[in-house]
Amino acid sequence: MSGDRGTRRSQRSIALSDPDGIESRPIEFAAKPWGSFSTLEEGPGYKVKRLVVQPGQRLSLQKHRHRAEHWVVVAGTATVIRGKQRFALRRRQCAVIPRQAWHRIENHGRQPVVLIEVQHGDYLGEDDIIRKQDDYGRVK
Repeated sequence: MSGDRGTRRSQRSIALSDPDGIESRPIEFAAKPWGSFSTLEEGPGYKVKRLVVQPGQRLSLQKHRHRAEHWVVVAGTATVIRGKQRFALRRRQCAVIPRQAWHRIENHGRQPVVLIEVQHGDYLGEDDIIRKQDDYGRVK
């Protein structure tokens, strides 16, 4: 949600390096209790983000009314919850998260998990998050 405590947004140009040394300059950066995300690009009906999930952390168990997501892991190994499924995603592997599906990313490893998330739908705002469970007290 846009009003989450601990969220810092910046329109500054911050260079981000991936494990291969490639840099990108995000249009938005937000620190989260589980790590951070950077918005890399946004256009009509889509948004591209870079998520970093720190070791031992996980996102809330959530779903979205208006968007679906595609995730590609670029570093680390993510544990993905999608509906009743639980599976590992390693570097260069991907997952599709349909609209309205309960989902979560967890990092049980020692290194940060970095993934690229492509959102697509008719509304892509941060307030389109319905949380079922959250380690950081953000469930209403």
